[in-house]
Amino acid sequence: MAPHSPISDAGSTDLTRKGDLRRAALAARDALDPAARQAASAAIARALLALPELADARLVGAFWPIRSEVDPRPAAEGLRARGQAVALPQVTPDGLVFRAWRPGDALVAGRFGLSEPDPSLPPVEPDALIVPLAAFDRTGQRIGYGRGYYDGAIARLSRTGPVLTVGVGFAAQEVDRVPAEPHDRPLRFVITEAGVIRCAGTA
Repeated sequence: MAPHSPISDAGSTDLTRKGDLRRAALAARDALDPAARQAASAAIARALLALPELADARLVGAFWPIRSEVDPRPAAEGLRARGQAVALPQVTPDGLVFRAWRPGDALVAGRFGLSEPDPSLPPVEPDALIVPLAAFDRTGQRIGYGRGYYDGAIARLSRTGPVLTVGVGFAAQEVDRVPAEPHDRPLRFVITEAGVIRCAGTA
């Protein structure tokens, strides 16, 4: 991949800054060569499995990729193969609900083109989340797709204990600074094909 320099939000107004950063980061992600994107996803999956903090998790919430997102499915399969439980999210009117997943499980079509677990399965509460993102900075602030589902899930799960949050994205999605809002929940780690970022200001 070409050398990366973070996307800047210089000159944007407060009201448009997040939207501008989201559009620029997603355009940069979409523009990646498909073969390079696949290789980068594989590197990110390996780094996820090598992260000691994630190895300590009892139940890891992963996700099924859409469009040009990082593909965490090999990492989810690796977690299961070494004995860790994995869950996938379902979008509901009350936010994200996680349900157990095993390789080979049939998924159902959800909102926004998502593939989701069987809604008849009981809800579970992960103690670690692999988090998709549109853009991120090195303090752990992320921009999602504008609906706040992961911020809400992190806040809810954190009420019963600490939740390890690991964002995954391509290096091209890094921005200089994400404008933080009160409800935003910073990530502890971000993993790109360039390596693991231990985010500044998080425990």
